[in-house]
Amino acid sequence: MNNDTVNVHEAVRARYGAIASASKDSSKDTNCCGPSGGGGSCDCSPSLYDPALLEGLPVDVTGLSLGCGDPVTIASLKPGETVLDLGSGGGIDCFLASRQVGPDGHVIGVDMTPEMLAKAATNKAQMGITNVEFRRGQIEALPVGDNSVDVVMSNCVINLSPDKPAVFKEAVRVLKPGGRISVSDIVTEGDVDPALRARLDQWAECVTGAIDVDAYTSAMREAGFVDIHVMDKVDAEGIVGRAPGMPRVFSARITARKPASDQHKE
Repeated sequence: MNNDTVNVHEAVRARYGAIASASKDSSKDTNCCGPSGGGGSCDCSPSLYDPALLEGLPVDVTGLSLGCGDPVTIASLKPGETVLDLGSGGGIDCFLASRQVGPDGHVIGVDMTPEMLAKAATNKAQMGITNVEFRRGQIEALPVGDNSVDVVMSNCVINLSPDKPAVFKEAVRVLKPGGRISVSDIVTEGDVDPALRARLDQWAECVTGAIDVDAYTSAMREAGFVDIHVMDKVDAEGIVGRAPGMPRVFSARITARKPASDQHKE
């Protein structure tokens, strides 16, 4: 692992650890993507979800919603499925998925931030949920077995990774043949200037780590995904702000699947 990768991970871990800790005090700003108290606020809020989905979830869960969309709805989860959430944070998408896969299903959340994992574990215990577990790990090297999950989902996290091709390769590895991926993520229309890319503070705020949507889907294709669809792109400047010199920024919902067999790869 090179120094740039380590530095990005540390910047991201520090920021989201601080957000998890600040969430214990509702008077503190826990905006996820924009700089706290600065000029790029992030409305990562329950308004991203159908209100009916959030019924029964405590404010400790909905108030720590740090995504940029709703990957659960587009995942079309089925009872009995095993689901993996990349960068599970406080657990909101895991808890929503747990309802859809039911008691015979299983949901795994992976996150690298100890404070977020502690928050998610507390939320799980308070709600008495038994079909969700949380594991510490990095999404570029998942602590999950080969061909073991039906669905991979992620909400505004892959843009934070310094090695997105590795993330997609890992997603293909852990998916069962024919399994699918459903993500909401921040993407751009055009490339980010290298000088901006080096801004770790902006990277950790979901801004300068984002890549062009075509590069994003190309990385998915090269990892082995097929049937890749960008379902929609919504202007994301109200979510993450836009650093000077940045290309247009979008929140995109993207789906794809792992081929059912090697013979079906494109």
